[in-house]
Amino acid sequence: MTDSTSPQTAPDGTAPEGTADEPGARAAAEVADLCRDLLRIDTSNFGDGTGPGERAAAEHVMGLLTEVGLQPELFESERGRASVVVRVEGKAEGTADRGALLVHGHLDVVPADAADWRVDPFGGEEQDGCLWGRGAVDMKDMDAMMLAVLRDLARSGRKPPRDLVFAFFADEEAGGVLGSHWLVDHRPDLVEGVTEAISEVGGYSVTLDGRSGDPVRLYLLQTAEKGIAWLRLLARGRAGHGSQIHTDNAVARLGAAVGRIGEHRWPIEITPTVREFLDGVTELTGVEFDPADPDRVLNRLGTVARFVGATFQDTANPTMLRAGYKHNVVPQLAEAFVDCRFLPGHEEKVMQTIRELAGPGVDVEVHHRDTSLETSFDGRLVDRMVAALQAEDPGAPVLPYCLSGGTDNKALSRLGIRGFGFAPLQLPADLDFPALFHGVDERVPVDALRFGTRVLDRLLRTC
Repeated sequence: MTDSTSPQTAPDGTAPEGTADEPGARAAAEVADLCRDLLRIDTSNFGDGTGPGERAAAEHVMGLLTEVGLQPELFESERGRASVVVRVEGKAEGTADRGALLVHGHLDVVPADAADWRVDPFGGEEQDGCLWGRGAVDMKDMDAMMLAVLRDLARSGRKPPRDLVFAFFADEEAGGVLGSHWLVDHRPDLVEGVTEAISEVGGYSVTLDGRSGDPVRLYLLQTAEKGIAWLRLLARGRAGHGSQIHTDNAVARLGAAVGRIGEHRWPIEITPTVREFLDGVTELTGVEFDPADPDRVLNRLGTVARFVGATFQDTANPTMLRAGYKHNVVPQLAEAFVDCRFLPGHEEKVMQTIRELAGPGVDVEVHHRDTSLETSFDGRLVDRMVAALQAEDPGAPVLPYCLSGGTDNKALSRLGIRGFGFAPLQLPADLDFPALFHGVDERVPVDALRFGTRVLDRLLRTC
C-alpha cells in the first residue's frame, strides 16, 4: 500500500492542492507508484534465452508515455526482448553545440529466488519506508524517476534546454547484446545527435566520518567503469574409467587452472578517476591512501568500500564449473567460467595474465567482452549534475568515482557518446547499498526515490 502521508497525484496526473510548485514536486508525487508497478512486472533475465523478457514492461512504459501525449517507439531485437525510446524536442536557440542528452535505464533484472526473500520479490511491497522487489535499485528505481520526470515534462508543455532522448533498454543484465548494443548496430537513428548520456550507477550518497569525527554525506558521480571479459576455460583430457590411473585428467587440469586464477593477487594500480576520488576522500577525512595498506581508506568508506575497493585493481573471479556426467567416468572435457573486470587500458594485460595462469592444455575463450570507460570530471553537464544535487542537499561534496561493474554506456560509447552514472538517491547512512545490487531483499527508500526525482528534474531543466 502507498504511504498515507505521501502526496498523491490526481487522476489527471496533477499534483494535489497545496503541493509546492517547485522543480520535481509533481513528478516526485507519483514516482513511488510508478516504481511499484514496474517491480510487479517480472523481467528476469537468465542470460540463456529463457525468462519472461521485457515485453510486458516495455508495453507498460509505452502506455504511460502515450497517455501524456508522447510518441515513443518500441523495438524488439528478438521475440519478447523489447526496448522503448522516445525523444523530447528542446529549445532551438543556443544548444546546437551541446547536442542531445540521452537518459537511459534498463528494464530487465537478474533472477530472484523467492524462498530466500522476506517478501515476494515481484510483489512491489512497501515496508519500513522502502519499496521492496527485484530491480528496486538495479534499476527500476531510475526507470520510475525517468518516467515521472518525463510525464511531468510532457504535461507541462515546457521545452528542456536541449533535446532529450529517453531509453528503456532490454538485456543489460546479460551484457546489452539484445538491448543497447542492438540499438547501436541496427537503430542508431534513435539516438542521432546525442553527445552525452546518464544512467546507473552514480549520484547516490555515502556517509563517512569526517576529519572531526562527525559524519559527512557526499555523493558519488560515476565517470568511469571497468571493462568486462566473461571467459570460458576449456580443458581436454583422456576419457576413461574412474578406477584407473589417469595422468591426462581434464578435471584436474582445469581445477589447477581455476585455483591459480582465483588465488592470483592483482597489483593495485590507481587510475586517474580513482586518484581524484581518493584525493577527495583525503581532503574530507584527513586519511591518505597507502597502496601497501588500502584498508586505511576503505575502512572509512563504510558499505561502499566494496564498490570502491574493486576499482583499485583488476579482478578475475571463477563463477561456474562444469564437467562429467557420472561418478566413475573420467570426462574428456571440463570447463569453467571466469568473470574478469579490467581497469581502463588494462584489457590486453589482463588477458595475457589469465592465459599464463591457465597454463598449457587449457584454452581461454572470450564468451563476452565489453570496453572499459573513463571520462573527465568536468564540463557543463557535470556542473549541472553537481548543482542539482547540491540544490537538494546544500554544501554536500560530490566526487567522481569508477564503477566496478558495467552499464549500457559501454555500448553507447561506440557512437562517441560520453556517458556518466547518475541515478541520484539520498540514502540512510546505515543502508548497505552495494549489497542490494543483485542481492536478497533488494529495496529502495521511498524518500530516496522522491529526492532523486527532484534532482533529476532540476538537472533536465538546466542541462
